[in-house]
Amino acid sequence: MSNANSTQSPSTTSPASAAGAWTGTQAYVLAAFCLLLGVALGYLFRGSASPGAAQASTSTTAAQQGSGIHQPESDPNTQAALAQAAAPLLDVVNKDPKDYDALVKLGDLFYDGKQFPSAIQYYERALVIHPDNPDVRTDMGTAYWYTGNADKAVAELQTSLKYRPGHPQTLFNLGWVRWQGKTDPKGAVEAWEQLLKANPDYPQRQQVEQYIAKAKEHAARG
Repeated sequence: MSNANSTQSPSTTSPASAAGAWTGTQAYVLAAFCLLLGVALGYLFRGSASPGAAQASTSTTAAQQGSGIHQPESDPNTQAALAQAAAPLLDVVNKDPKDYDALVKLGDLFYDGKQFPSAIQYYERALVIHPDNPDVRTDMGTAYWYTGNADKAVAELQTSLKYRPGHPQTLFNLGWVRWQGKTDPKGAVEAWEQLLKANPDYPQRQQVEQYIAKAKEHAARG
């Protein structure tokens, strides 16, 4: 999220429709890969989470995390917990619409509550104040991805890299959105190789190397 440990070409193809354009074999192989590595991927997509947001969020299946697509939760209990956690922050923002910390915390809260359009709204307002925060911009780009807008996700992640070229979460997410959202395994490999070059001690290096190998297999199959 907003801590250091916390994206498409002109095409308007959504992640779901892009996957549909693949061959049956390619789609099957990638689906199996996602199921195997989905839990790890879901974790890596997130850098860190605020305590209130974590309490308001609910878990997703490994397949949902691996695919990068998730529909907002409709559980009334979840919505009630989210509204309760957001209330004091909304009071702060209503009094001071430019309170940066409160805007970021609201973005984080709605992100973890799977309310991605709302998360985007608050991240955008925060980035008007501090546009150079790569953590916030990465989370906003990833929120766009979860809404199915891979083009906007790629754009925001690329903007994040202009401010901090080696930012690990940005590069990881960019690789995944390029691969699955844009059907661009070569672009994914490029982002992940840049990630490992800029961050030689990256904690999940072995997993990223596995993703690189799988993306290269996909690229070789055409």
